[in-house]
Amino acid sequence: MAKSNTPTSYPTYQLPTYGFVKPPELCGRQAEVYPVVIVGAGLSGLTLACKLAHLGIPAVVLDEDNTVGVKGASSRGICYTQQSLEIFARLGIYERIAAKGVAWQVGRTFAGDDEVFSFDLRERSQFSHSVQPPFINIQQFYIEMFLVDRILELNKTTPLIDLRWNNRVTGFLQDKDAVTLKIDTPAGKYTLKASHVIDASGSHTPFHAWVGATMDSKRGDDRWCIADVRFKHQPPTERHTWIEAPFNDNRAVWQHLMADDVWRIDYQMAPDADPTYVSREDVVRERLAKQFGAAVECDIVWVGPYAYKSQCLHQLHHGRVFFIGDTAKVVSPFGARGGNTGIADADNLAWKLAAVLRGQAAPGLLASFNQERLQAAKRNVQVTNRTARYLRAPEGVERLFRSASIGLAKHHAFARSLINTGRMAEANRYDVSDVCLPEGGVMVQNAPLQFADHSSGSLADLLQWAQGRLLLLVFGELSRKEIAKLQSIGALASVYSVQVVSKKNADVLEHVIDSNKTLRRACQSEKAQWALIRPDAYLAAKGKAINGQLVKALATALALK
Repeated sequence: MAKSNTPTSYPTYQLPTYGFVKPPELCGRQAEVYPVVIVGAGLSGLTLACKLAHLGIPAVVLDEDNTVGVKGASSRGICYTQQSLEIFARLGIYERIAAKGVAWQVGRTFAGDDEVFSFDLRERSQFSHSVQPPFINIQQFYIEMFLVDRILELNKTTPLIDLRWNNRVTGFLQDKDAVTLKIDTPAGKYTLKASHVIDASGSHTPFHAWVGATMDSKRGDDRWCIADVRFKHQPPTERHTWIEAPFNDNRAVWQHLMADDVWRIDYQMAPDADPTYVSREDVVRERLAKQFGAAVECDIVWVGPYAYKSQCLHQLHHGRVFFIGDTAKVVSPFGARGGNTGIADADNLAWKLAAVLRGQAAPGLLASFNQERLQAAKRNVQVTNRTARYLRAPEGVERLFRSASIGLAKHHAFARSLINTGRMAEANRYDVSDVCLPEGGVMVQNAPLQFADHSSGSLADLLQWAQGRLLLLVFGELSRKEIAKLQSIGALASVYSVQVVSKKNADVLEHVIDSNKTLRRACQSEKAQWALIRPDAYLAAKGKAINGQLVKALATALALK
């Protein structure tokens, strides 16, 4: 997503600031090789750092600014999908997000004055098993702020994450042993060495040129004006979308409620619209009056013109450098597939780095990051590009199809699924993965469960207890022979086994109760005896017996074969 730098006169969001601390390299400390250095303290970079802290892996985070978000700019991303919320639950910040943000699951789409499509995401199986809602709307800087706060909390117990604000990377060199970075700070320049560098600094990163990364990139002529508005009288708290809004010259409009009673309203503009003109206060208020009536009372919190592009690297892993978030791919913001996939990038990479650095997995496990997340990146670019073309359909067959689908959807249910205002983000499936068996590669929702003392919990609790190890769920009764096999498997430092029973009677001490079999359905293991789940909540494999297939699945998941 390309952000305009056109200044506005509107009051900006109040962002926290973090003080510059002189790096130890400028205080006489002898240079060392850090295991992980993360460049960019944005959504994906902070998620990765927080996850590494939970897994006991030290890391340095470098950011050229001294705050989260963008100074004087927008709230940026606002829609966080269930997968991201489940990741945040494992990181310990979900409750803060839920308390501040706005949960939603119903969306309505209009063409003119007619409702042509609606959905309730809780009615879809891919959202129905989790204790987290399908979506929460909240300004991106809040999540980044919560992540910083959580990292600082974890540092009080074990100081693992070194957050370095006002540290700008200006140079780069890598060889077979390490990466060397040159860094500018207010106190001077220094060099830093790392075994692994993760670039999360955004689409304009210099690392693309430094490593010789290639990519597919496309910029369209679609133009939008984004308004963050606080109303005296609130509209309905549903996601409303207009494909053809009569109050916006029959162009598209989005309407979302965020935290602090602020509404995000996206107005599609003419391709030749002047960015300065469309974001003028009198023009924005005129547009709001057309939508909500001349008597509308509201405060404008922020306004900015936007143009969208799509971009996807051909490879997310170059030597010792990994690309996550917007450095890996940039998508149009339809269906909330931008920041959410960056969060998933970080979750995927974190546990693999930890497993390799701990010596629990082969170095080849890191190659699966590129394999799995590049699939996700390509898919999300493809899906959002299709939406962008539907919303601004070119003359010819595509314009005819759009007109026909809108007309049919007004009267016939079968045509409503053809309306494409954004296919809502869900966890990407890994159709090909060297570290998943063929039946794996799907994310397991954060299903509820009960512990042995009948207190409530969820899959996220089990994954946290596993502390970066693989989680083996064994369903139903166990024979003595099977218990013995599990005990031998449990001797491995890389796996944590739990029996899942439908009633309180269990054969082993480590067990949970799944009385409604929600957890079993979430694992898609109704007919399986076991399910092997990775620390990123993805199913690695499942099987009908505790046998050699399980041993093979364990070895495969850790790239040991």
